[in-house]
Amino acid sequence: MDEMGYDERRLRQWTAGVARGFSRRDFLKLSAAVGGVAVLPDVAAAGPILKPLPPELFTVFGTNAEMRWSAMRDQGFHVPIDRFFVRNHTSTPVIDAAAWRLEIFGAGLRGGPVTLSLADLKRFPAETHSVAVECAGNGRSYYTKQQGQTVSGTAWGLGAVGVARWRGVRLGHVLRRAGLSRHAVDVQPEGLDPHYVTGGVDLGPVRRPMPIGKALDDVLLAYEMNGEPLPADHGHPVRVVVPHWIGISSIKWVGRIEVSAEPLFSPWNTQFYRLFGEGYPVDGQPFDRQVVKSAFELDPGATFPAGVRTTLRGRSWSANGSIRRVEVSTDGGAHWHRARPFGPAGGAWQRWELDWTPAAGPHELLARATDVRGNTQPDVARHNALGYLFDAVVRVPVSAG
Repeated sequence: MDEMGYDERRLRQWTAGVARGFSRRDFLKLSAAVGGVAVLPDVAAAGPILKPLPPELFTVFGTNAEMRWSAMRDQGFHVPIDRFFVRNHTSTPVIDAAAWRLEIFGAGLRGGPVTLSLADLKRFPAETHSVAVECAGNGRSYYTKQQGQTVSGTAWGLGAVGVARWRGVRLGHVLRRAGLSRHAVDVQPEGLDPHYVTGGVDLGPVRRPMPIGKALDDVLLAYEMNGEPLPADHGHPVRVVVPHWIGISSIKWVGRIEVSAEPLFSPWNTQFYRLFGEGYPVDGQPFDRQVVKSAFELDPGATFPAGVRTTLRGRSWSANGSIRRVEVSTDGGAHWHRARPFGPAGGAWQRWELDWTPAAGPHELLARATDVRGNTQPDVARHNALGYLFDAVVRVPVSAG
């Protein structure tokens, strides 16, 4: 159930030759291509995203599109589909929902493979949950812009995160109906997007395993988003939604699910999505959950009328639990004020606000959140070469005139 502990175990098992799924030859080839550090799968050539990407809603990075936080001001709790961030490894596939099939297979089943249509899935009891999906590299650009450190990967600000209402069926219900064996160990969904090729190696479809316990707990096979059929860029016709785990676990365009009777290891939890650099193991440290973050619902460089009362708004979130408090500074961190929470409490994120009457001139806004487990955003994030898990307080320059 614990993502970090699970990945650490699988790494040890793969090193010992008892976890299947990624050849040592390909691992060494990828490592050699970049001098021992992983080739990031989120550094990709430009490719098509199907939905409109107007500049007032998105910042575009080739195959990826980041939501602008100013686009969320005066929006509700959930991120509308038209401004939900897009994270693609290659490009968005167009899949006919009527022809789509989900194959469930592997030695962890009592019988042979099971194939389900979308209509079959919809015969299972449906559930709707508000869940955050966040790229592990969300906030990566601040390692460089704010801490002066070199990192590789897509230069996300804080907009590679979104909360939506996902409707679908429990993966656990589907797996039990497929006939789980008592020997089932891992569950690995695979996407139907084009194969990912990097470092001269064809890594195949995007896939990432999880332990059988997690798969049977809270994971959804979602076919609706915010009350609408799942859009193409977000996984049409069916995607996996894995609460609390990093975004790569929530495989889009799922087409096959392996249920194994042995440990599984994929490039997406061996070579990618690990912490490398000073103070980390040579072969990388697995992730724990995502970290605490806060974002103002405005763009850096925004201008306010001097001497006029305004209301600053933002959102804070943590994969470790709900947000206990948020503090805001309007003078670069010299003084802090408790923000007022509003909207649903204890959910995927907490909305908050603070009244402010700015004097003329430049200002620096900061927001600092603490979750229910006592995790507080630090002044400086611990550096890693691939720029994951940025959790420091972000400094937002604005002005009043």
